[in-house]
Amino acid sequence: MEGKVNLSAEEKYSLITRDLQEVLGENKIKTILSQRDLKIYWGTATTGKPHLAYFVPMSKIADFLRAGAEVTVLFADLHAYLDNMKAPWELLALRVQYYEHCIKAMLKSIGVPLEKLHFEKGTNYQLSREYTLDVYRLSSIITEHDAKKAGAEVVKQVDHPLVSGLLYPGLQALDEEYLKVDAQFGGIDQRKIFTFAEKYLPQLGYQKRAHLMNPMVPGLTGAKMSSSEEESKIDLLDSPGSVKQKLKKAFCEPGNIENNGILSFAKHVVFPLLQNDEKFVVPRKEANGGDILFESYKQLEEAFAVQTVHPGDLKSSLEMYINKLLEPIRKTFENPELKKLAEKAYPVQKKVEDELKPSCLDVRIGKIVEISKHPDADSLYVSKIDLGEEAPRTVVSGLVKFYSIEQLQNCMVVVLCNLKATKMRGIESAGMVLCASTDEPKQVEILIPPENCIPGEKLLFENHENGTPDPVLNPKKKIWEKLQADFKTNSDCIVQWKNCNLITKSGGLVRSTSLADTFIK
Repeated sequence: MEGKVNLSAEEKYSLITRDLQEVLGENKIKTILSQRDLKIYWGTATTGKPHLAYFVPMSKIADFLRAGAEVTVLFADLHAYLDNMKAPWELLALRVQYYEHCIKAMLKSIGVPLEKLHFEKGTNYQLSREYTLDVYRLSSIITEHDAKKAGAEVVKQVDHPLVSGLLYPGLQALDEEYLKVDAQFGGIDQRKIFTFAEKYLPQLGYQKRAHLMNPMVPGLTGAKMSSSEEESKIDLLDSPGSVKQKLKKAFCEPGNIENNGILSFAKHVVFPLLQNDEKFVVPRKEANGGDILFESYKQLEEAFAVQTVHPGDLKSSLEMYINKLLEPIRKTFENPELKKLAEKAYPVQKKVEDELKPSCLDVRIGKIVEISKHPDADSLYVSKIDLGEEAPRTVVSGLVKFYSIEQLQNCMVVVLCNLKATKMRGIESAGMVLCASTDEPKQVEILIPPENCIPGEKLLFENHENGTPDPVLNPKKKIWEKLQADFKTNSDCIVQWKNCNLITKSGGLVRSTSLADTFIK
């Protein structure tokens, strides 16, 4: 990363704040920049493994340094210990070391000179007499309500919270004073802690700091990228093959620019790191028009929104950029000592899980009683489906390219009814129309229920008839995704799970029209 010289205060402010979701204390920052360079800190609790999303704050740290800021990276080991149900002290000492090696390797990967940064471990000063007395002073003026509210987005919330979780926001506020910074940088999920600090630090006689907030970047599943959800994140040490597989499964609906982790990573990491004249490349075969070059993220987003850029091509592009970022980190961790450190810091724990059974799925016969195009997505239908309940359910499906409205109106379908309701381009969908589907070539067929079925009739799996469906499938446990791996048609187009037929109570079979040996999606 080449630093810029002779920037004006306005140019520094623009660089520091670009692509942030919110800034608290704009005037304070501008006043300081008119006199000297800004002092900023970013902290990370050393709990779960750092993953690809950590490049988002790293990219902003690169901006801060370009603007001449003094940046401190805090490895918050005490915060990690206080964070409910995370890690014991024995592991934390190892994880601090692992984090430091990871963060330094990431910064080197994007060209940030480490000599411009200061690295600090929380317990280096948080166990001092002065800091401890300030914790007691702070606890004497904070209400339980404010402490709980401040940590609501970042501390695990339980019915009977530990006092440690209530201390967490206060410690983070005090860090601003003890690190002697002008501003703290974090995600927008930290906002309540930041406003908490602005309220309470002045009551201890300390100055109020400014706060810089990044947007939350969706993970590969469309939700927040999390170290606790394997499918939502790419690990820093994932192989190129693993990167390809995770990107292949990533949520990237054609034309959908909302909750799109692929686009968000391009916006917040790849584009800010491009050199002055470098363009973002979307590789395509000559038969499909050849490579497309983009000078700005806005151009890419607009092209994706109108489907000039296909999700598969965008994923191929990100795969190339991600591997370019990860390769130096992989090489760093080829060191035998670092391999040993990684194994000790994050020992593999064998989980004994209850065997997943298809009886937890609530699969029913439905009748499409009303259907129309999605107002904001040309590839989606919005259906009202009679499932034997008081009112029809709204279900959004991507069937536009495969069926006309006339073909689906009053059609009997098979619906998975206990997925967690989710918004698709602004409309909440409360189920999934099950189809047999192939990727190459792309073919989709809705499943055909047995004759004489009625809306709301429940479907069962042979040999698993006695189970009870879950009210709602827990999305974090990926129950549907795991069961789906064995949910397919057989050679006679009969729908099965591990060779157990999907049937009505009377034994009627569910089929696909022509797609044999095909997965159900």
